[in-house]
Amino acid sequence: VLQISKDDVTALQCKVVCLIQNGNFKEALGVISTHTKVLTSDIIAFEKAYCEYRLNRIENALKTIQSASQQTDKLKELYGQVLYRLERYDDCLAAYRDLIRNSQDEYEEERKTNLSAVVAAQSTWEKVMPEDLGLREATYELCYNSACALIGQGKLNEAMKKLQKAEELCRQSLSEDSDVTEEDIEAELAIIHGQMAYIMQLQGRTEDALQLYNQIIKLKPTDVGLLAVIANNIITINKDQNVFDSKKKVKLTNAEGVEHKLSKKQLQAIEFNKALLAMYTNQADQCRKLSASLQSQSPEHLLPVLIQAAQLCREKQHAKAVGLLQDFADQHPANAAEIKLTMAQLKIAQGSVTKACMILRSIEELQHKPGMVSALVTMYSHEEDIDSAIEVFTQAIQWYQQFQARTNYGCCVFQPKSPVHLSLIREAANFKLKHGRKKEAISDLEELWKQNPKDVHTLAQLISAYSLVDSEKAKVLSKHLPSSDAMSLKVDVDALENSHGATYVRKKAGKLTGDNQQKEQGQGDVKKKKKKKKGKLPKNYDPKVTPDPERWLPMRERSYYRGRKKGKKKDQVGKGTQGSTTAGSSELDASRTASSPPTSPRPGSAAAVSATSNVIPPRHQKPAGAPATKKKQQQKKKKGAKGGW
Repeated sequence: VLQISKDDVTALQCKVVCLIQNGNFKEALGVISTHTKVLTSDIIAFEKAYCEYRLNRIENALKTIQSASQQTDKLKELYGQVLYRLERYDDCLAAYRDLIRNSQDEYEEERKTNLSAVVAAQSTWEKVMPEDLGLREATYELCYNSACALIGQGKLNEAMKKLQKAEELCRQSLSEDSDVTEEDIEAELAIIHGQMAYIMQLQGRTEDALQLYNQIIKLKPTDVGLLAVIANNIITINKDQNVFDSKKKVKLTNAEGVEHKLSKKQLQAIEFNKALLAMYTNQADQCRKLSASLQSQSPEHLLPVLIQAAQLCREKQHAKAVGLLQDFADQHPANAAEIKLTMAQLKIAQGSVTKACMILRSIEELQHKPGMVSALVTMYSHEEDIDSAIEVFTQAIQWYQQFQARTNYGCCVFQPKSPVHLSLIREAANFKLKHGRKKEAISDLEELWKQNPKDVHTLAQLISAYSLVDSEKAKVLSKHLPSSDAMSLKVDVDALENSHGATYVRKKAGKLTGDNQQKEQGQGDVKKKKKKKKGKLPKNYDPKVTPDPERWLPMRERSYYRGRKKGKKKDQVGKGTQGSTTAGSSELDASRTASSPPTSPRPGSAAAVSATSNVIPPRHQKPAGAPATKKKQQQKKKKGAKGGW
C-alpha cells in the first residue's frame, strides 16, 4: 500500500504499530519523524509517546503527552507511568485516582496495583504516611506493595507477614497454570524473597539475609534492577570484610539498563557504596573520583564529603580532613551540626580534647542537650578543666530558664521546672560537691529543694553540704527531716528472705518435741567437728627411715643435684689413628679388670652394697656423697625451659 501511496495515513499507522509490537521502537520513531506532515500529534501522539517511554526518553514522552490536543484514556494511562518514572508521586497518585474513578473495564485491577505502588514509593522514598486506599489485597502484587509501604513506616514484622501472604498467593495463582514450571514460580518469587531478605538485614539477621540473597543470585533472574539491589545489599553486609566478594558483586550494579530500573535514591546509594568499597580496597584515586562526582551531583549531601574526609584520614592527613569539613560546614550551615560532630571526633582521635570541646560548644542547636552537656563535662573533667565544665552546666541551666520564661510569658503563677532542667541542676550540684565547690553546690541544692520541699534526698544533700560550711545552718535544716518512725520502711523480712532473688534463705525451724527439744537446747552451742581423712602413704613406706626433706622439690632444685653425666661412652672411644692405643685402653682389657682393686663407689651407689633387708626406698634415700648443709640451688636454666620436672 505504501508503495502505491507513500502518505497513506492508515498504512503508516499500521506500520508504526507493527514495529512497536516487534520491539523496534527506534524504527517506529523514525517513521513518525519522516512523515510529520501526515502523522500529526492528534493522530499518532500515543504511539510516539510510548516509543519514547520505552526508549527511556521520559522527558520527551511527557512533552509529547502534554502537547496532545485530546487526552484519551490510553494517554492518561501512559501519563501515569511517565510521572511514576519521573518520581512525581503526588501527580501520579492524582492521575491514577482519576483513571480509576472514570473508567470501567477489565484493567481495573492493574490500575489499583499501580496506585498501591505509588503509595508504597511515597512511604519509602518521601517518608509520607500512606493513606488507606481501601484496596482488597486479593493479588500478590497488591500484598507486595502493601508490604513495601509498611517497610517505609518501619513496621517490619507486619511487612514480613504481608510478604509471606504474597508468596502464598503467588504460588497459588501460578500453580493453576499447567504451563508454568517450578523454575518460573521461583523466578517470580525472587523479588518477594529479596524484600524478605532486606527486612532480615534491617532486623540484624545478617546471616539469614545473606543466605537468601545468595539463593536469589543463583537463580540468575533476568531483572537487572533486582540483581543490582541484592548485590548492593550484600556489599553493605560485607563492609570492610570479604572485599574480594564485594568486588565481584559490584559488577552486577554496573549492568546495562540498571539506571532505568531503579530510583534516584537507590542509584545514589549504590554509588556511595562503590566509593566506600574503593576506600576499603586502598584505591585512593578511584575513591576521590567517585566521591567528587557524587558531590557535584548533590552538593548539599553529607556522605560525599565524609567519604573524602575518611580517605584523607586513612592517608594520615587529619588536618586536611578537618579543613575540608570546615569548608563544607561554612558553605552549608543547615548540615553544619553533623559535620562539626565529625570534626570533634577527629580532634579527639588526635588527642586535642580541648579543641574538640570548642567545636562541640559552637553547635548552638545542641549546646543545651543533656547528651552534649554530659559529653562536654566528661571531656573537660578528663582535661582537669573544672571551671569550663561548671560553665557548661551553667549555660545549659540558663538556656532552660530562658526557654521556660518564653513559654510561660505573661503567666504570674508559680511554674515548676521541667524534668530535664531539674536533672541538670542536680547533676551540676553533684559535680560541684565532688570537686569541692560547696558554696556553688549549695545554691543549686536550695533551688532543687525549693521546687520540691518534700524531697528528703535533696534535703539530706543540702544538710551534708552545709555541715562543711555552716554547721548552724545544717542544724536548722535538719529539723525539717522527718522522724525515724516516719522514715521506717514497712518491709516483711520473712517474705524478703524467702523471695526468689534472695541470696540467703533462712531455714524454717521444725517442730521440736520431748527429748529432741532438750537435746537441741543442751547441744545448741556445740559445733560438730569434721573428721580429718588420713593421708595415703606410699606402698614401700618405711617408718624407720627419715624421709628426704627435699622430696617435694623438683629434682633440679634439690641441693644434691649434680646434673646429668654427659658423654659416658664418648671417653671410651679411641680418638687417634687406626691401631693406636689411648689412655683408656687398659680399661678395656678384661684380664687387668679382674685383678684390679675395686674402685670407690659413686655417690648414690653405696646402698647397693648393704643387705637387702635394709634397702631404703628411692623416695626416702639421700645420696651419701651429698653434703647435708649445702642448700645452694642451681638457678641458671636454658632460655625458654620450664622449671621443675
